Amino acid sequence: MSEQSTLTRANLKTPKAAAIAGILFSVLLLGVLWLLRISVPDDPREPGAWLKSASHTVALAINLVPFAGIAFLWFIGVLRDRLGASEDKFFATVFFGSGLLFLGMLFAAAAVAGALIISFETAPAQVIESPTFHFARAAAYSMMNVYTIKMAGVFMVTTSTIAIYTGFAPRWIAILGYFLALLLLCGSYYLSWSFVVFPFWVLVMSIYIFFNDAGAKSAPERSGVSDAS
Repeated sequence: MSEQSTLTRANLKTPKAAAIAGILFSVLLLGVLWLLRISVPDDPREPGAWLKSASHTVALAINLVPFAGIAFLWFIGVLRDRLGASEDKFFATVFFGSGLLFLGMLFAAAAVAGALIISFETAPAQVIESPTFHFARAAAYSMMNVYTIKMAGVFMVTTSTIAIYTGFAPRWIAILGYFLALLLLCGSYYLSWSFVVFPFWVLVMSIYIFFNDAGAKSAPERSGVSDAS
């Protein structure tokens, strides 16, 4: 393996790579949730007025979902690579599995919403009045607010546990993750748009990793300067 490829591999494994991916995922998903929040009513039994007034805004949110998913996959991959041999097989399975299921449900809900918009553009009156619209609307709501949000909670629990055992993130972030995961697992049905706490928590962790890595790199540099003097 050449020296250049070795350096590239090392850069891909740095904590900063995971931090940037996590920040990008958080910003994109928060943007998606905000666009949906201002466009689509909470009630899945609503008559679909948003298809007439805010379909372009929802379409923008749906088109941002794949980019958020790519950033999240990168975030998971870099974290797993950094853990290496210290990664427990049990927690690694739940960590990786819950992350993939989260993305699968997120993509499925976005695909159903996208299908509704395309169908409405083809035949507006027929779509609004058809039972298929109400089924698709309820399916997207259930996937997003039941399955996706629960997988996000499981991901937070396992990531927090791994953080405590390996120390790649401080204990206070892990404890915050437990608390917010409990909120998602048990209280999401009663708290509208509680899903926002997941990208917020990933953002907090990513910002910590980013600046902690920068501080860890600057310390040896300062030490080298003092040794030289």
